[in-house]
Amino acid sequence: MIEVKFVPSTAPYPAKPEKRMVFTPNPLALSVPEPEFESWLRDSGYLEIIDQRTTDLHRLSTTAPNPAAVDTTSAAATNSSSPTEGFLHSLFSLIWTLLSLFTFNPFSKLTTDDFSGDTPPWTAAFFGSSDSYSFPSSPAQVRLRVHENVKRFARNYASLFILFFACSLYQLPIALVGLISCLALWDVFKFAGDRWNLDGYPVLRELLIRIVQCVTVVIMLISNVQLAVFYAVGFSYAVMILHSSFRKLTLAKQPAAKGGNRRIGRR
Repeated sequence: MIEVKFVPSTAPYPAKPEKRMVFTPNPLALSVPEPEFESWLRDSGYLEIIDQRTTDLHRLSTTAPNPAAVDTTSAAATNSSSPTEGFLHSLFSLIWTLLSLFTFNPFSKLTTDDFSGDTPPWTAAFFGSSDSYSFPSSPAQVRLRVHENVKRFARNYASLFILFFACSLYQLPIALVGLISCLALWDVFKFAGDRWNLDGYPVLRELLIRIVQCVTVVIMLISNVQLAVFYAVGFSYAVMILHSSFRKLTLAKQPAAKGGNRRIGRR
């Protein structure tokens, strides 16, 4: 806060206002580094602020005027080269952002607790609206979105994998027959083990387990079960990566504040 005080003077010209600081700087004030502040926002559930701030900064940087255009001596050269340079810069930035999807593990922060909660709604939370998607502006934003969205929508992505796997088995009926045969083989082995009390013969039981495993692998290879699994994993992984990277971070929860107030947010 600044207090303006006029000091009388005998000079022939009018007196100039004198500025005096009412509050002195606090020597104990601490400046929080950006990584620690971002960590605090992450722990407090304010990741949507980081995501929106990154998008806004990128939009402001791309719409800022070019200082070289002010130079009148090189105006013609600037006008001829600026569109091309801007297009190439945007193209390389786009390619580098897309390639950054393959430079990290999207499941590195995924835990088993992320599958224990309720499944987020498919319409309001998972798909959202047209305003819920935007192209990521940097690899850091891609990493932030993918890691957080994979944690939030883990059950949705697991449901999509099951759906894609069922569709793959429908397109490959031989693989479906082979999978059912493998399950039936293990059920027969379990029934025979309980009936003949194979637990009392650990060596024989271990030998039979190895034989059943070999037969299972042969059945899966002949019936192309691995092909159905490959299709399901490929499609579900592609959908997960594209959705999690383009989906904006929104308020996942409403943490209670002091005084009983809560943050109000919408998806």
